[in-house]
Order: sequence, then structure tokens, then C-alpha cells
Amino acid sequence: MKIPSIARKRPPNVPKTEEHRFPCDACGGDMRFDPGGDRMVCDHCGNVEPLAPKAPAAIQEIDIRRGLDAAARDAETEETRVLSCPNCAAQVEFDPAIHAAECPFCATPVVTDTGTNRHIKPAAVGPFVLQEREAHDAMERWLGSLWFAPNGLTKYVRKGQKMNGVYVPFWTIDAQTDTAYSGQRGDVYYVTQTVIRDGKPTRVQVPKVRWSSRRGRVRRFFDDVLILASTSLPKRHTDALEPWDLAGLAPYAPQYLAGFRAEAYSVDLASGLEEAKARMDAVIARDVRMDIGGDQQRIDRMETQLSAVTFKHVLLPVWVAAYKYRGESYRFVVNGQSGRVQGERPYSAIKIAIAVVLALIVAAVAAAIYAGGG
Repeated sequence: MKIPSIARKRPPNVPKTEEHRFPCDACGGDMRFDPGGDRMVCDHCGNVEPLAPKAPAAIQEIDIRRGLDAAARDAETEETRVLSCPNCAAQVEFDPAIHAAECPFCATPVVTDTGTNRHIKPAAVGPFVLQEREAHDAMERWLGSLWFAPNGLTKYVRKGQKMNGVYVPFWTIDAQTDTAYSGQRGDVYYVTQTVIRDGKPTRVQVPKVRWSSRRGRVRRFFDDVLILASTSLPKRHTDALEPWDLAGLAPYAPQYLAGFRAEAYSVDLASGLEEAKARMDAVIARDVRMDIGGDQQRIDRMETQLSAVTFKHVLLPVWVAAYKYRGESYRFVVNGQSGRVQGERPYSAIKIAIAVVLALIVAAVAAAIYAGGG
């Protein structure tokens, strides 16, 4: 649903940002992207139009040096209009005419100045596959599977909780790695020793480790290391939405965003690259241990050289809802491709109390049976 405009005139000295509208040929209303299909639909009159066919285009990887060098990346940047949430710090793109709205991540009313945001353009988008109703169904199943959830919660949410479709920003990092290492290989062997058990000498096999030095190199190519570029939602929730269908990414086109919001990234490329390196190091350490071999391994040194490092700014689909239950706010997110759900949930104090009482009764009965048997 389109958020109504509060201001219609552009204030003076505000840079013009690129606007994308897709008017319906039948009634002139705004068309939106229809999740799960390559088409646009008009909610006003029901008109359906297929997305304009385009010649196949490869999704371009960008050299990391261009992304990190602000002076060299003008061709990869764009200027967009964003509203900043004072509660969760989300920066969500809106129509330039809109100066107030509700944050889709935490339902906080957002009022901002007329500033613009220059950032690296998205190279690819993972289009929404699930309709809002399907995301609702996934959320209700998730709530129904929770232990100690209040009985009325699912019914409360089912009443018509609004969900917002938001494209969340990510970085993908590609890199070729070449790692020189030194370490130690531990091989387990056994020696026979005599110990005293129950007052009698007993011969037993005792494990020992023989250590030997090892040096070598391991190489690995990392493809699409995925780094969340948003801080508006708890990272543990967003990370738990994986896996994503990155094979289904499409070259960025504004039609995919029609009817949805797109969050601007708040984790810059340099920070994303450092997180990607840390993830790569964990995988490389596993490779080194496998290369050392043996029963145990010690890594004394790893020196990794990165080459052919490239990146993409991609947008992935998330259905988001913020709702209140008995005065408390809760948020949940749904993977717009797979329907995987993560979020915050309330607990029923009555159910927990009943479970504790039942557990105490069971423990008391078990203790009585054990005592009677003794």
C-alpha cells in the first residue's frame, strides 16, 4: 500500500534524485511487482503487464579497489532519498516527496529532513517469491510451533497484522586466497602401562601424542561470501534466514522494487570486507588443519594473500512485521524466497508456571517410587 504524501513540493536547494513510477496503461494507477512472477499488477484495476523483456545481462562484479576509492567509483554510485529511523537506525528509501512515514522494521513514526544519500548502486536483486499472505501463513506456523507461547497470540496476529516487503542490503565478496602456514601434526600412539585397580596391578593402553613440524600452502577461491549490510534488525535473526538463493539473483532493475521498500546499507564496504576476511580465515584454518593431517593439529602461523577481490551490492527480499502484544513490541522477519521465519516472541507466564509445577510433581513421584523400591 502506498504511504500517503505529506509534502508535495520539493524544498529549495535539495538535489533531485531519480524517481521510478510505473503507471498502469488501463487506469493510470501505480503498478507493483508481483512476487513469484515476472509481471507487474495494478491493485486499483487488476490490470496485469509482463515485465518488459530484456536481453540477458551478466551481473557485474566490481573490483574492490573501485568500491573503496570514493574518487574512482562515481560510475558505481547513485543518490537516493532515505528516511532515518530514530529508534532502530534503519535507513529506508522513500519517494522524494515523502517526509514522514512509519519505519517498517519497528513501526516507529519517522520524520526526517530532506537530505539525500549517495551510495554504491545495487548490482543485483533477489526478487520476492512469496506473497504477503504466504509470509503470513509461514509466520503463523512458526508461532504455532513455539513452546510456552500465549494461546491468543496467533489469533491476535492473524487479525490483520500488516507485513512490509523490504529489500535488505548485502555485500557479496569474491576472492582468490593463497595461504602459507606452519604448524604441528599430532599422531596418537599407545603405550602399555601398569596401574593399580581395586588393589591389583592392571595393564592398560595409554594414549600419547607424537608431534612433528609441518609447513605448506593451501589455496581456495571464495565465491559470494554474503555479508549483511544492515544494522536495523538483530543480526542473529537475519543470519538465521539463510540460505538465500543467490543463483536466482537478477540484474538490478527498479521494477522489482515497485510496491516495496529498499533499505540503504549502513555497513560500509570496508567494514563488510573485514567481516568477509574473518569468515574466510575460519574456512582457511579448516583447510590448513586438513592439509596438516594426523589426529590433532596446531596452527602456529597463517599468512594469506588475497587477489582478484571483487564485490557486489545486492538486495534480498524480507517480509518484516513489528507488532504489539499486551503492551510489548515484538518483531519478526520472513525470508521472501523460502519462507523461513525468525523473530522475537512473548512467553506465557501461566504456561511456564504450569510446566514447572508438573515437572516438580513428576520429580516427586519418581523420588517416592525410588524410595519405596529401596
